[in-house]
Amino acid sequence: MTMTDPIADMLTRLRNGNKARSKFVDVPKSKMKLELTRLLKGQGFIEDFKVMEIGPGGMLRLFMKYSDDGGSAIRGLKRVSKPGCRRYVGVREMPRPLRGLGVAVVSTPKGIMTDTQAREAKVGGEVVCYLW
Repeated sequence: MTMTDPIADMLTRLRNGNKARSKFVDVPKSKMKLELTRLLKGQGFIEDFKVMEIGPGGMLRLFMKYSDDGGSAIRGLKRVSKPGCRRYVGVREMPRPLRGLGVAVVSTPKGIMTDTQAREAKVGGEVVCYLW
C-alpha cells in the first residue's frame, strides 16, 4: 500500500515519539522531509538529526528535544495543507499560529521556511503545518 501523505506520517511519528518520550524518531527520507527537519532543528523543536543510508531511500533519525523537567520542545503540531485540500496563501494572508507564539511552516518557491521568514522574503506558498 502506498502512503498518500508522507508529511502527515512524519508529523504523526514526531507526535507519537513525543508522547512516548522517545530519544529519537526514524522517518523515511525525502527532500521535503529533509528540509522540514532542517527547519525543525533551526527553530529549536528537535535536538539534532542524522541522515542514514539504509533501505531503498534512506532514513532520517530525528533526535527529540526535552527540557530538564521532562517537558517537550514540541507542544503541538497540526497538518494544514493536505493532498485532498491544498492550502495556499499570499504574503498578506500569511497565518500567525497562536497569535505569533507558534510557527507556520510554508513551502515557497524559495524553499521551505517559517511564516516570519516568508513575510520577510515577501513570498507566499503552501502552508504545510503549524508547530508550537
